[in-house]
Amino acid sequence: MNRSEFDLYLKKFNARDYLGFLEYYADKFELVFAGVSLKSRKEVLNFYAFLHHYLKETVIVDHFVSDENMIAIEARVRIEGVVDLTAEMIAASDYPGLLPLKAGEVVEIPQFIHYHIVDGKFVRVECRM
Repeated sequence: MNRSEFDLYLKKFNARDYLGFLEYYADKFELVFAGVSLKSRKEVLNFYAFLHHYLKETVIVDHFVSDENMIAIEARVRIEGVVDLTAEMIAASDYPGLLPLKAGEVVEIPQFIHYHIVDGKFVRVECRM
């Protein structure tokens, strides 16, 4: 996948076009980050319905490397609180690895994100700080 194709994917992700960005994923995949492992479209939709109720998330690519089998990026994930997300809410959710954030707070988290590709589709995406 080249940079312009990836930028189309990222544009859909940043716009919260869940069905649009999920078109880039294989039928069987794993998306791993923040103590979360998502393995189905339903799990991805449920997670982002929860997360994006509380915050706005934008991925900003600083460095991009790719070939036919993998994409590796260094990025900043900008997170802006929209509605308070408390430790109690997180503890009651299925996503205990998330961090609390108050409405109006903004953080940028440096990330290394690796996309493993088979037949042009993502089969594994792993994010690390």
